[in-house]
Amino acid sequence: QVQLVETGGGLVQAGESLRLSCGTSSQIFSRYMMAWFRQAPGKEREFVAGISWSGGSTVYADSVKARFTVFRDNSKKTVHLQMNSLKPEDTAVYYCAGRLYKSAEVFTTHREYVYWGQGTQVTVSS
Repeated sequence: QVQLVETGGGLVQAGESLRLSCGTSSQIFSRYMMAWFRQAPGKEREFVAGISWSGGSTVYADSVKARFTVFRDNSKKTVHLQMNSLKPEDTAVYYCAGRLYKSAEVFTTHREYVYWGQGTQVTVSS
């Protein structure tokens, strides 16, 4: 079973930044498509950002485009989400997700992913 672990969540004020990180011990991490999802209480899990196995392709939700950046380091088996200009609407539990897919594509629906982290809380005050 592949385990993913997220870190970096916290409480910040609107306009500030946070960087989330996700790591795994999987020996084939470099073959994974990776993504970040978030879920607020009472709401559906929503796609935030995703990145292909090589890092050559990235996809962002319209709500975070130009503010968030997803990147990965396959040598360290980590993926990160740099979040700038945070807004109260960004408050949610953020999850790291992955699946085997060695192609220059990024899926945006949570049902396409099979490996998940435990989540990390991000709270943005106004």
